[in-house]
Amino acid sequence: MTVTDREAVIAIRGLMNQFGAQIVHQNLDLDVYRGEVLGIVGGSGTGKSVMLRSIVGLNRPKQGRIAVFGQVLDTLSDARRQAIERRWGVLFQDGALFSSLTVAQNIQVPLREHLKLSQRLLDEIAALKVSLVGLPPEAGAKFPSELSGGMRKRAGLARALALDPEIVFLDEPTAGLDPIGAADFDSLIKSLQETLGLTVFMVTHDLDSLYAICDRIAVLAEKRVIVAAPIAELLEHPHPWIQAYFHGPRGRAATQAKATSGAAASSGRS
Repeated sequence: MTVTDREAVIAIRGLMNQFGAQIVHQNLDLDVYRGEVLGIVGGSGTGKSVMLRSIVGLNRPKQGRIAVFGQVLDTLSDARRQAIERRWGVLFQDGALFSSLTVAQNIQVPLREHLKLSQRLLDEIAALKVSLVGLPPEAGAKFPSELSGGMRKRAGLARALALDPEIVFLDEPTAGLDPIGAADFDSLIKSLQETLGLTVFMVTHDLDSLYAICDRIAVLAEKRVIVAAPIAELLEHPHPWIQAYFHGPRGRAATQAKATSGAAASSGRS
């Protein structure tokens, strides 16, 4: 199956975001295909998180069309919009957990909003999601302040998965984590994506994440997506920012680490 044959579960056309005199996006087009992990990268101020927030309805674009599952979002009734929103989950950079609620209660928030379930069933689903993201059972009864940064990320992911979404939006999911914790979180995301058949839209600065789990990478520059392609193609792209990003010191380190990992895996199979 070619890229053009794949189903675009998110289709953005002519997006414009403007704040005062500042135009962040203009004539931005992007397709996100079912079942892929798409990484979103760009320099500071290019509006990576703004684009994510525009898709999920937290920012109203100045112009353009955003369709999810073939439905143009700003044309939908409230009921149809809610039905679409049930099919995605969001993990914000800081986890965005309610500090006054336990982990289990945080996970139950979207369940209470969209479904009518008994408390017993809510508790069972919360426990299942806690386990799904690799947290110990006792984490469900803890408050966010009692968790490490990595555990809060996993708790936020558990809440994002509460309604069994088809799309998961991740905003800088490995920010603030040490290299081991970031690698573990990457592995968790990839495992969940493969097991659950998720489509993952991931804003990130983490080159290791891009190499480890992304099928394609969309580059924001000049107020639009200038290219969306597998990393192998981006490494050959002539745009100055792409060259600086992927071939700078950190880019070279990530490339070497990927090559070393691949060689080790190949050696293990031989």
